[in-house]
Amino acid sequence: MVNTHSAPALPRFETAFEALDPAFCTPCAPTPLDDLQLVHAQTALGHTLGLPADWLHSDDFRQILAGAAPLPGAAPQASVYAGHQFGVFVPQLGDGRAHLIGRHQAPDHQLWSWQLKGSGPTPYSRGADGRAVLRSTLREYVASEALHALGIPTTRALAFGVSQQPVQRERTERAAIVLRMAPSFLRFGHFQFWAARGQADRVRQLADAVIAQHFPALVGRYADWLTEIIRRTARLMAQWQTVGFCHGVMNSDNFSILGLTIDYGPYGFLDAFDPQHICNHSDDAGRYAWDQQPQVGQWNCARLLEACLPLLNEDDNAAIEQANAIMGAYATAYTDAISARWRAKFGLATQQPEDDALMQDYLRLIARGRHDFTLCFRHLPRRALLMDLVLDQSALKDWLARYDARLARESMAQSTRTAAMDAANPLYVARNHLLELAIRAAEHDDFSVLERLMQALQHPFTEQAGLDDLAALPPNWAAALSVSCSS
Repeated sequence: MVNTHSAPALPRFETAFEALDPAFCTPCAPTPLDDLQLVHAQTALGHTLGLPADWLHSDDFRQILAGAAPLPGAAPQASVYAGHQFGVFVPQLGDGRAHLIGRHQAPDHQLWSWQLKGSGPTPYSRGADGRAVLRSTLREYVASEALHALGIPTTRALAFGVSQQPVQRERTERAAIVLRMAPSFLRFGHFQFWAARGQADRVRQLADAVIAQHFPALVGRYADWLTEIIRRTARLMAQWQTVGFCHGVMNSDNFSILGLTIDYGPYGFLDAFDPQHICNHSDDAGRYAWDQQPQVGQWNCARLLEACLPLLNEDDNAAIEQANAIMGAYATAYTDAISARWRAKFGLATQQPEDDALMQDYLRLIARGRHDFTLCFRHLPRRALLMDLVLDQSALKDWLARYDARLARESMAQSTRTAAMDAANPLYVARNHLLELAIRAAEHDDFSVLERLMQALQHPFTEQAGLDDLAALPPNWAAALSVSCSS
């Protein structure tokens, strides 16, 4: 009998750091979770990557996700890097619970690296078990796709699975693995590692590889390349700020060389608006509070430039002078990006001298009342709903009178403006209490809450029938939730 069923055609895979000196990565195999259950896979992302939909739900794929089988043609590795953690330089870090298992080229010719997180110890685990738990894995999986849907550059999450294997944290939890995808997982810290050792040749080799693969128009133009990274990072900070996203652990080793959001741990979205909100319970000094994020992004960019000084000029003083000039691109890019994004959120198509004061006064108004950040913007065109949100009705009416006078100078029709504002102001964000509900259900093998949450977050700007509770104000118990670096 002729077998008419053939294996799905897969892309050609290769080892992720194939073009680099072995010093940058250490070969090491994942420690499998043999009983891993596939919980969720992103079929749409798989299509973008050129992966057959049926393969993503096959046992062959489950084995790869579990760390039990390699990608065909690729060898797993872990990379070494350094970084400033809460402002303190740590000379050696690395992929402590993650394995780069390969990369491939998608149909659009974009390179994608594959990384398992929670796949067991590596030479850089520093004595830890190399595992991730269901709680943190689900949070990373959701955030990766939620930020992508918001239009914010981010690593992606193709799939995640959970095991019955116990992992000891503050309590005993179940082990889990997420498969992360990105054009590159290189961080500022990769450059800092070699710079701290005085190995400028390694810094140059790493930079040349990144430029050749991801910035081919800038080959040999290190200053232009660094300027582009600075600008991307500044724009990313503006995007975080204007959706109320708090990263939580903005260490320099958690900053992507491509300007992507990376490493989702104790993140959060603003509920009650407090500009000094700290989402990470471990951040005692508030270094990474919401209102500090733009400055921290700038500080981390300065650390990257320090590491790359030898690329700019052999003379130290000349290199520093050039780096300072490059650093000026951050403020310009951030100011331009955040101004444009705030204006879109307020529905202002033209620019007037009083606009900054008008917008800042609204932010101060909702901060004074600790009102919901997301809904106070989403309902700005819907006055009845907005009035229900804000306690200080007199102050709100005074501000709305100024706002309406400003809108009268715009030529845009109200219906057009509302549609444009809805496209800039999400209705659904990954609030901590929604994640907590999904985690609680998942711990009892009920993944329907997660499925429903993903449905909302993958279309955050569009109101969806039957999902009103996912756009509602957080319940009172949500205020007691806290997340930390173990999250």
